[in-house]
Amino acid sequence: MLKLDHVVFPVRDAARTLAFYRETLGLPLTAALTGDDWDGYPWLMMIFGLEGGQEIVAVALAGAPAPDYRGVPIDARHYALACSDEAEFEDWRAKLRAAGVDHWEETHGDRRSTYFADPDGVILEITCPASAARPLDRPDALHKAKLWMSRISAPA
Repeated sequence: MLKLDHVVFPVRDAARTLAFYRETLGLPLTAALTGDDWDGYPWLMMIFGLEGGQEIVAVALAGAPAPDYRGVPIDARHYALACSDEAEFEDWRAKLRAAGVDHWEETHGDRRSTYFADPDGVILEITCPASAARPLDRPDALHKAKLWMSRISAPA
């Protein structure tokens, strides 16, 4: 089964992004790469390490237009990070409050989550407990997905 290796997203303010991921979230900056021409834009790629070897990659493209997500729910596009237990979850809540980071919380079954935006509006989630591996294709999940698609694509 595949596992997530890294996520990549554009950022507008490299300095604020660097400070947020290193200082607020405490993630190590494991690499920084630069170049002069990524589809015509000078670029900086900042790679932040996560436990287990996964990475968050923030890419600053000098002079590029900002992504436009108007009309899409704010948390429909987000990146979830798991913490180890309830005590660590509470530590993260306190750390976000102390840093003045606005956040909101949701409960999904037995999972607690807190959501917040980075300086560029990228939505992050800290969740507990972590997702369990689900290596099997589940017929009930496939049925639910196909049923939803049939309802959405059906003529009104």
